Amino acid sequence: MTFGKYIHAPGRAVASLGLAAAAALTASVPAFAQNAASSAPAAPSALATGAAEGAALASGTGSYTPMKPVEGVGMPVDGGIGLQTQYSKLGEYGAWIHDGILMPIITIICILVLVLLVIIAVRFNRRANPVASKTSHNTLLEVVWTLVPVLILIGIAVPSIDLIAKQYKPAPEGALTIKVTGNQWFWTYGYPDNGDFEVISNMLNIPGSPTINNGVREVGSRPWDGPAHLEVDNRMVVPVGEPIRLQVTAADVIHSLGVPSLWLKIDAVPGRINEKVLVIEKPGVYYGQCSELCGAKHAYMPIAIEALPRAQYNAWVLTHAGGEIDGQKKPAAVPAAAPAAAPAADASEAPAGEATAEAE
Repeated sequence: MTFGKYIHAPGRAVASLGLAAAAALTASVPAFAQNAASSAPAAPSALATGAAEGAALASGTGSYTPMKPVEGVGMPVDGGIGLQTQYSKLGEYGAWIHDGILMPIITIICILVLVLLVIIAVRFNRRANPVASKTSHNTLLEVVWTLVPVLILIGIAVPSIDLIAKQYKPAPEGALTIKVTGNQWFWTYGYPDNGDFEVISNMLNIPGSPTINNGVREVGSRPWDGPAHLEVDNRMVVPVGEPIRLQVTAADVIHSLGVPSLWLKIDAVPGRINEKVLVIEKPGVYYGQCSELCGAKHAYMPIAIEALPRAQYNAWVLTHAGGEIDGQKKPAAVPAAAPAAAPAADASEAPAGEATAEAE
């Protein structure tokens, strides 16, 4: 027994040393595999946009928790007058035209007309002016009231045409494409650049009111829910700060995609694709509604757009079956770009009992 004890002791020491070495190798493999994948020439560019995104892709899992909207941001407010606060460059430009050009001109014209009416009523009524003037022409006055409106229209037309041109500017090459389809009475959002999956968006039911969409939960049952009549079960999720090519169509009748705080309104017409570029400047949730009378439940097909940083957007994409980033689908636990890491990954995922048995 003593001899056997001394004989087995070196064997156990060698086995322990082997297990320790295997454990160290297993622990180092994921980092090595990640470095190899990031240094490979063919690695997709979008996979290096942030540490959080890289961790999600390396682990092979995407995670997503809907963003909680901020009250008063991207939605109507009680007693609101004027345009909603804009969160796109086009919206800011359009709001400036409205607030800085149109409203002052309208105000000045209304005040001028009111003053003229008061003057005429006071100075040229029958009692104050019993003998009416027989003047039929006044060259200076006719020139003024002809040229001034022309100049006003030119002043309005120049920024207005510029805004229209900016709204129809084509999307840059490589812009993310999202296909929007209006249906009676819900929206479908397709992501052809991210694996061609689709998201169906229905309005949430309102507690205490008749059911609008069967099988859909009630608004307020989740902490991230926004206002009633505007919140949906699945939002259109987009990356913030990037040009997005929206291709809008309809499956049945004419609908209209309208989000006031993003200066977004475009018709969805069956058999036709209308295109518009959308760039959202700030992360958040932005609400709108169908703006074209489309049937019995026209008032119950809202639009909710959630703008996320690119890393979080990529993580959201990977939560969908078939979702991919720049042609790369959700990877396994260890990326395929590092073939030497596969055996070690298998060892790391095996139960502790099996690893011990193999070592012995």
